Amino acid sequence: MTTTRRGFLGLGAALGGAVVLGAGQGTARAADVRSRGAWPTTLNLPDGFHPADITIGRQPYAYFASLLGGAVCRVSLASGQNEVIYPGLGDGYMAIGIQVDDRGRLFVAGGWGRTITVIDAASGAVLKTYEVGIPHSCVNHVTVTPEGAWFTDACNGLLFGLPFGPDGSLPGQDEVVTLNLSGEWVQGPQDVITSAGVAPTPDGRGLLVVNQFTGGGTLFRIDRTTGSARRVPLGDLKLPTANGITLHGRTLYTPQQTDLTAVRLDRTGHNGSPVLRLTDPRFDTPCAAAVYGERLYLANSRFPLPPTPTTKYNAVSIPLPV
Repeated sequence: MTTTRRGFLGLGAALGGAVVLGAGQGTARAADVRSRGAWPTTLNLPDGFHPADITIGRQPYAYFASLLGGAVCRVSLASGQNEVIYPGLGDGYMAIGIQVDDRGRLFVAGGWGRTITVIDAASGAVLKTYEVGIPHSCVNHVTVTPEGAWFTDACNGLLFGLPFGPDGSLPGQDEVVTLNLSGEWVQGPQDVITSAGVAPTPDGRGLLVVNQFTGGGTLFRIDRTTGSARRVPLGDLKLPTANGITLHGRTLYTPQQTDLTAVRLDRTGHNGSPVLRLTDPRFDTPCAAAVYGERLYLANSRFPLPPTPTTKYNAVSIPLPV
């Protein structure tokens, strides 16, 4: 199944299609994996705070952006205490992807607002705002590398890059990079979500992007210089609803629907193999993942539950499975 712009704006993402692992691959429950530590395994967000991504940096704090108004919330991994550090722009605005870099800057994808906002993770102050794309662009998900930040466009075959200066400085508006995806990339109709989650390859030389439209959900390796895309073979695994993917070593974690699949990649990211599918009764449409220490944290989007000001949202953690 595919997700349309109308469905996403209505906060009713498509949830069809089961994940099928190849022969010999394992399936486990998070509850069956031994837990370590005394930190909370459920992180509660403010009521009505609808997350689509999660990011964790060097410090033990998780950050979330809200689809409803674009606010940013910081949650202590140690105590579970949450605080909205950036109020967003209010009704009609959204924030989808969010990632933190080693300098304590949050990079926020602004959806159909066609904006990229960079926020100080400590104070919530806005450091820089960029306008990108074309009239129908939706700035969807983001990954941060030592060289810069990269953003997917959900509805067009584009990638947006913010190249960092030698000292890590942010670029000017006229330095923003726009890449046209080419090669084996297949773009869906304009009202269908195509580009979703993005992560670096293990060797850091390329980007991995989920294409939710092609072949029932496919992973592509992107040359970040040319935009040329090559399909990454994953056996029978399909990724129709994978969004906030995250790379840890050579393992790519791909949460979708009700489960999480771990994919083992080669060093260059040209080939991958599913090694584990994980389920947990606390998974409530997990939409994104992040690693801290020996634990994996997943944000629950609760799609297709209609959001209200009192709807409860959270993230859950499990021992790092691979």
